[in-house]
Order: sequence, then C-alpha cells, then structure tokens
Amino acid sequence: MWIGATLAGIGGQLTVVTVMLHVFELTGSTFAVSMIAVAGLVPMILAGLYGGMLADAFDRRRVALISATVAFIATALLATLTWTHTETIWWLYGLSMTIAAANSVGMATRTAIVPRLIPLDHLAAASALNGVAFGLTVMVGPAVAGLLVALTGFGWTYTIDVILMLSMFLGLWTLPALLPEGTIVRPGLASLVDGWRFLQRAGNIRMQYLMDITAMTFGQPLALFPALGTVILGGGAFTTGILTAAVAVGTFACSLFSGRIVHYRWHGLGISRAVQAYGIAIALFGAVLLIGMLLPPASEQVPHVALIVAACIALALSGAADNVSSIYRNTMMQAAVPDTMRGRLQGVFIIVVAGGPRVGALYAGALATATSLWFPPLLGGFLVIGIVATLARLSPRFRAYDALSPEA
Repeated sequence: MWIGATLAGIGGQLTVVTVMLHVFELTGSTFAVSMIAVAGLVPMILAGLYGGMLADAFDRRRVALISATVAFIATALLATLTWTHTETIWWLYGLSMTIAAANSVGMATRTAIVPRLIPLDHLAAASALNGVAFGLTVMVGPAVAGLLVALTGFGWTYTIDVILMLSMFLGLWTLPALLPEGTIVRPGLASLVDGWRFLQRAGNIRMQYLMDITAMTFGQPLALFPALGTVILGGGAFTTGILTAAVAVGTFACSLFSGRIVHYRWHGLGISRAVQAYGIAIALFGAVLLIGMLLPPASEQVPHVALIVAACIALALSGAADNVSSIYRNTMMQAAVPDTMRGRLQGVFIIVVAGGPRVGALYAGALATATSLWFPPLLGGFLVIGIVATLARLSPRFRAYDALSPEA
C-alpha cells in the first residue's frame, strides 16, 4: 500500500502541475491558474469530512478502492479529452475538483487503515516512511511534470499519471476486508456530532491541531517564493523552484535518518519542540531575506548565490522540523484515537492540513504587500515560537503525553 501510494502520489503531482500549465496555455491568466487551488479547496474539505464518516461506517478497503477508482477515471478522462483536443477550461477545473475530492476520501481512509496493519510500536516508523514518500513526491513530481510537458506535451503526461495510478489498486486490492471496530454510526449529521463530541474530550488531539494551525498560519512563506527570485534573491523562476524543493529535501532527509526520532516516546513534548524548531527555521529564512534587502539588488542573471544557499538551508531545516512534528502527530492520531473514530478525525485533520497553508498564504501575501517580503517570515517565525511555547505551558497533560500509554 505504501509503494502504491508513493507511485500514485508522484503521478498525482504530475497532474497537478500539468493542469496548471494547461490552464495557463488555454487562458494566459495567472489568476485562472491560482483559482484551481481555490476551486478545489471546498470539495476537498467536504470530501475529507464525508470520507472520514464513510471510513468509520463501511469496509475501509472498499471505500479506498472506490475513491481511487473515481480519481483514476477523472485522470483518464483528462488524458482522453487532451488527446482528442476537446478539453476546455471548465473541464480542467471540474476534473481537478473531482480528483482533489477523491484523494481526500482516499487519504482519510488509508490513514485510518494503517493501525490495523501494523503493531502500535511501529506506527512512528510508518509515519516516517510517509515522510519519505512525501519528500519523493514533492521533489520528483513537479520537476518531472515540467520536463514531460516540455518534451512530450500534456496528453502523454496525463497518460503517465494514469499508468502510475494503477499501482494504487495493486496495494489496496491485496488488503483484507477492514470493517471499523466498535460502535458504527452511519454517515450523516449524527456521525459528525459524534465525532465533534469526541474531539471536545480529546485535549491532546485538539492541542496538536492548534500547534499545526499556528505553524501553517504564521510560518508558511510559500506565497512569497515567486517574488523572491525577482526582488531580493535573484535567479527568477529557477530560484522559486529550488526554494520549493528545499523544503521537500529537508523532509526526505529527516525521514531517512529518523531511527532515533521514532523511538522517542514523549510525543506531546516532541511536537511542541519540533514546531518551535520550525518557527526558528522560518525566522532564519526571514533574516536571510532581510540581509538580501541590505545588499545591492540582484537580478535573474546575477543572483545572490550565497543568500539562495542560506535560504535553502533554512527552508530544509523547516521541512525537517515539520516532518518530526508530523511523525509524532500522525502516530498520536493513529494510536490514541479509537478505531471507530479514526476516519472522522482524519477528515478533520485534512481540513487543518489543507486550510492552514491557505490561511498562511493570505497572511504572508497581505503582510508582505503592506510591509516588505522579509517581514512575514521573520515575524511569523517568532510568533510560532511564542504561541507554541504558551500553548505547551498551558497544557501539562499534552507535554506529558506518553506513546506507551496513548490517550486522546
């Protein structure tokens, strides 16, 4: 299942990037490209919530297979429309929304499946493996997508994703039936209310949500990357690409060398320290940009190479810190939440993961417009450090969370 999800994830990144390039070719509008993410947000959130309820009510293997089938058909339709030259902007939007929704259901369901396949003491290692998969997906997918579109065109790139998605079915098809354990609540309002009441009692799960939202709101500088290659660091689009890749490199490297990390049992303390380390890395990134503002202007042809390297190191450290937090957060979710609630809580977690970076983009973009490009990450890093330290201090139960005795 891990191999299948990794290959399908790389293929999914191919399609995400290719759709953006495809929309830009059809419209010539950057705004039209940005609306792909906006249009997919609401379906992704709703599907994550409903998919979590489905995962807590039906055979999870079947739910995962159905969601993978929907994503497969939508991607195949993208390829078919492109090969027959009948694609339109609305088809690209609609199918992208369908794929995002199906992937949300699949993600919530597959995550809820993992604790049923491996013992409790291997959950942290499984989360680290997911970090390896995420790093590979983000590093390889976008780069290969740009190369394939340039060399072969849109049709072949979509088709390669269709082929890669077949691996997902192999991983899921070999699983046994996985009915939820415990009292089953049918999807609907009662199921949502049941999940909400559990979350009200689950102080440790709520606290990790709050810390993650804090990090993503004030420490997510991704929206600034396109401007940095022009205004401060130089290097143009190339700089934007390597800054984006640097985060994934940090995630990947941290996962490869996570042996000691996964054996640390105080996961609440680990999350708070990792998120504070993330804040420090983002503040360092802001400091690098501030130095760049004090130097002579750079250009696409004459970039500040030393500053670009320093910025990439800071971003790689942020990716590594976020991955450590992710390992402990995922393990806590899978170990402390009862099986009959895992799907719904994963659905809520998808909202946190999907919504946080978008709020962070709004914070960074608005503050940079009002001040300067270096100010949002520098201020945001210190805000993350201070807010998370305060939250941890106010929650001794979270600080004392022990992976050997998991409690939500």
